[in-house]
Amino acid sequence: MGKRAALILAGGKARRFQTGEEWQDKALAPLHGKPLLVHAVENVAGVVDEVLVCVNDEERGAKYADVLKSGGHTGVGFVVDEQNSLVKGPNAAIMSGLRLAHADYCLTLPCDMPFLKPKVADYLLNEASDYQVVVPMWPNGRLETLMMALQRKSALQIADCLCHLNRPRSDDFPRGAEKVLFTSPVDAIKNFDPELTSFININSPRDLTHPENRHTHGPVKKNLPLTIGKHAASTLKTLRLGAPTAEKAGFVEAQQLFSVCVRSFEEAESFFWAGVAGESLGETLHRHSKLQHESVVATELDFEGKEAFRVAANDYRLEAEMFDEYNCRLLSERAWADKAWCESWAMGKHSHIHRYPPKVARN
Repeated sequence: MGKRAALILAGGKARRFQTGEEWQDKALAPLHGKPLLVHAVENVAGVVDEVLVCVNDEERGAKYADVLKSGGHTGVGFVVDEQNSLVKGPNAAIMSGLRLAHADYCLTLPCDMPFLKPKVADYLLNEASDYQVVVPMWPNGRLETLMMALQRKSALQIADCLCHLNRPRSDDFPRGAEKVLFTSPVDAIKNFDPELTSFININSPRDLTHPENRHTHGPVKKNLPLTIGKHAASTLKTLRLGAPTAEKAGFVEAQQLFSVCVRSFEEAESFFWAGVAGESLGETLHRHSKLQHESVVATELDFEGKEAFRVAANDYRLEAEMFDEYNCRLLSERAWADKAWCESWAMGKHSHIHRYPPKVARN
């Protein structure tokens, strides 16, 4: 197997960890005499060739470097989020880490999972030799969206495209990959971690003393390998080119690029990317219509934009139904929410709709 890297995500705001006016850095919260960040580094150091800590600014990286150095961890690298990224959050951090890693396979993990067993990390990375994305999925269909094993080259193409299209959520990685393994903690992973403590998150100060395991109830009891469409890498590049073209007011060219992508992704039955491309086409047409002085042209462009959103909504529906069939609950919810969002644009009501509400009507 090729070289392997761990990308430890430590640039978040840790809102659920805050209890007072003064901000508390969760990565430095002590557990069993060591900061959570140190636990994360030690848990993966023995199974990867490279450890990179992804942070959102240089000051934070320097602070963490001092902490790790004082604990004898001097071989850890640091990656600061690319400042020109259109999005912040996990996808920006993952993209920056993938770009700087010198590895064929990368394991992403948050800094607040201090009990990760090295054998679990090793298992996830081993499985990545056959799948673009390997992500744990619980029996109830929820995912560990920040713990993924990725084939670096293809994942970087996905990340780059997602960030340029302003999509910050890491659960878009399994939606956008061709070959995905949804690995069940209660199946293969349990052989390496019988108590499944690897997946315990420290979300609040209370979790430091009373950590809680995940629930293991639900219909998904086995690993689930899926092939989700079969799109060409060149089409992803075309889709990625559309965003900066539209930003520079190259509306006609961007519309052509997005239209080509919609057709190509639909032919490949890659419905997530077809929806993303259709949505991008709709937004571009909408913006173009607002700049028109002639009402007839503006009305025509607005109509075409709404039609693009309707097509995107249908693509997201097809994606959602596929995930429903396999009990991938989280990704199904995301796809249904994207469908509803596109429909709100088609009806001119997008300003009143929350993109990812707690519950989404399925119709």
